[in-house]
Parts: sequence; structure tokens; C-alpha cells
Amino acid sequence: MHIHILGICGTFMGGVAALAKEAGHRVTGCDAQVYPPMSTQLQQLGIDLVEGYGADQLALKPDLWVIGNVVSRGNPLMEAILDAGLPYVSGPQWLAEHVLQGRWTLAVAGTHGKTTTTSMLAHILEVAGLNPGFLIGGVPLDFGASARLGSEFFVIEADEYDTAFFDKRSKFVHYRPRTAVLNNLEYDHADIFPDLAAIETQFHHLVRTVPRSGQLVVNAGSEALQRVLARGCWSEVVRFDDPAQGWSAQGGEQQFEVLHRGKRIGDVRWTLTGMHNRSNALAAIAAAQHAGVFADAACAALCSFQGVKRRMELRGTAGGVQVIDDFAHHPTAIATTLAGLRAQMQADPQAKSARILAVFEPRSNTMKLGAMKAQLPGALAAADLSFGYCGGLGWNLDEALRPLGPKARAFDDLGALVSAVTDAARPGDRVLVMSNGGFGGVHDRLLQALAARGTAAPIPQP
Repeated sequence: MHIHILGICGTFMGGVAALAKEAGHRVTGCDAQVYPPMSTQLQQLGIDLVEGYGADQLALKPDLWVIGNVVSRGNPLMEAILDAGLPYVSGPQWLAEHVLQGRWTLAVAGTHGKTTTTSMLAHILEVAGLNPGFLIGGVPLDFGASARLGSEFFVIEADEYDTAFFDKRSKFVHYRPRTAVLNNLEYDHADIFPDLAAIETQFHHLVRTVPRSGQLVVNAGSEALQRVLARGCWSEVVRFDDPAQGWSAQGGEQQFEVLHRGKRIGDVRWTLTGMHNRSNALAAIAAAQHAGVFADAACAALCSFQGVKRRMELRGTAGGVQVIDDFAHHPTAIATTLAGLRAQMQADPQAKSARILAVFEPRSNTMKLGAMKAQLPGALAAADLSFGYCGGLGWNLDEALRPLGPKARAFDDLGALVSAVTDAARPGDRVLVMSNGGFGGVHDRLLQALAARGTAAPIPQP
């Protein structure tokens, strides 16, 4: 089958393209901006890419058009497809029908931690010899790829964002998992959901698709998820962060015991930071057990888990200053990431007196709408200094940051931001860059500027 994918350079649709190619289909695609790294990855797979959405692409005559949720009515190619009455389907539906059908699907949903928890779960199954397939919204360092077909088990990052312009259900309702992780639930995606209750409804739609023989792995500390389950639940429920009746942990962030109903099961020792990752580990261990992996083996597997690109990833060191990249963009994620870095530094005698310089870009649709601007000062409170980029915002970032006083500044020019961070940074400091996009290559610009300021050359990390 020849499929042509509209919006192919998105993380999800790029993963769908890779899976379709591996399954033996002929795959082509288009996007408004065809650029690395996704364009390079796709071209290496032998997938031809077209820049833009010109109606002349009808001449490709694919058997099926697969539509990403970046495409809306008015798109010239989509209008031509509709006018010609050609067959089309959403990315999640194509995935469900051509990849997930007949497999044991393990879906990881939640406002935060989906990518990391999905990667942990895939790693556990891989170490156990189950050769899982997966589709992840990031690149796990243990695999070096975001998608593969694998065997009967398929681990997928289950996003609550809508499916397509013609299907406003959340993507995850298409996946019909046997094992579903509900990691946490907060308000997000202000561009499509009016309030938290609307997201809870979509999560309950997911719960409705899990069979009686399936299992829900649920964060016991989330009131929103308890409300979701109260609407009705037809599957076994296993809870984590539940010391009495479920899975729990005791110890620190990088070395902790895993317990089930108070009984010690195993130990995890790793390099990841943050209590949130400890919770992510519990969710992955519980889900893997449902798929047949003993919990002690899962604990042992996590000791070799390397993490995910763009999650507390050290991009380089220059002038004695570390530049760290993280995907955090929701205020809760920003606060959690800062807390994890602070804890890591407190445990290092050489870093206890070092400062954290937070560099952030409110880039997600939710942040661009200003729905959570009032939460930013609290989220950034753990940073010693904060530098925000306000390019493209429809609200006043400088005003939102005023409660932080001289500890925070806003910039509408990226070059000025880089200069300000470079002037402020001292040897030993950590510059933590947080964005869900490329952020104008600010990481490399900071490393170059820091190196030029001193005598040390930037040390790129592998």
C-alpha cells in the first residue's frame, strides 16, 4: 500500500511513517516545514518528503491519505482530497487498524511523564526479552529511535490531544489498550479543552476501552484520576504511590526500594533525578508485571535505563558552566524539573553552592494563550535567576514575572537573552533550558557565547 502522510514531520506522524515503512508500505509525506532532525530521519528511511501542502500532490495517487492533526480545513491539499472524494484516515486510526490490531497494547497516558514512563516500560520489556514495539514522543537513549514494530507487545505514548480536524476525540481512544497507565492529570491544552472536567471526560473514554481482562495502573495521589474512575470502571485497578494497598518506594531519587503492599520487591539505582521519575518507575514496573515481567526483574532493568533525549540532557559545558536541556513547558513540569536539578546539586559537594539559571520559552499552545501565566512565578521559584523569551506571545511575560522581582527578566530578542545569561553565569552554575521546541538553537548559542567569554572551549556531550 502507498500512503501519503500530511503533517509527517510531527513527532507522532513521523513515528507512524517509520512504522508503516518497516511494515513494508510505500510511504511519502509532506509538511509545511520539512527540516531536521525529523526530515533527516525520514529520508534515511527512504521516505520522500514534499515541502508544503500543494494540491498538485494529488498526482502521487497514493492508496490512502493519512492526515495529521496539524491539518485543518482550508489546507489546499486537504481541500483537494475532499473535493476528489479520495480515501483518508487519521494517523491514530491508521495506527490502530494496521499496527495495534491483535497486539497487547500498553498505553501510557497523563499530563506529565508520558515520554519517560513509556520509555521505561519499553526498556523493561526489552531487557526481559519480549522485543516490544513502541511509538514514543521522544528518543529513548536505550533504543536510539522513537518507533519500531517489534513483537506482540506494543508500548505507546497515549496523548489526550485531539485526533484530527474531522475527529475531535483524544488520540488515545483509538488504541484500545490491554494495559493502561494513568500517570497523572492536570489542566492542559487550553486551545482545545475549556477546563479540567473536559479532559477528565476524555480520560474516561479511554477507561471505557480497556477490557475486563485488562488493567489500569493509576496514580493514587491524583484526585482528578479518582474522579475519572468514579464515573465507571470495568477493569482491574492497580495503584502506585500507594504504600498501603499498591506500589510504593522509599529512599532517595537515585537509589530507592520498590515495595508492593509494604513488602520489599527490589531496588533501583540509576542516574535520573526527581521524585517524579521515581513515581514514573513505579508505574512502569506495575504495567510490566501485567505483561508478565516479574517486578524484581523490572527493578533490575531500570538500573540500566539511560533516559530520554531532552530530559535533563547535558548539552555541553563551557567556561565551567553546564548547559542542560529539558522538555518542561507546563508550570508543574518546570517546578518538578527545577526541584530535581536542585536535589541533584545538593547531593554533590562540589555543586552545593552553584546556582540554577532557568531559561524558558512559553511555547505550547496552552502557554501561548496565557492560561497558566499566573503559575509561572511559583514554578520558577527554585531557580536563582530566570530568563524568559516572550517572542510570539499575546500577553506580557515581564508583567507575569514581576512577583519574582530582580530574579526574573523577559526578553523579546533571543540574542539579548543569550547575552544576559552569559553575563550572569558564573563557573559552576547550571543553565537549565526549558522548552518543547527548538528554542532557536539557544543551547548552542549559549555554549558558544560562554566559551567566547572565557578561555575554555565548549565540550559537546555525546
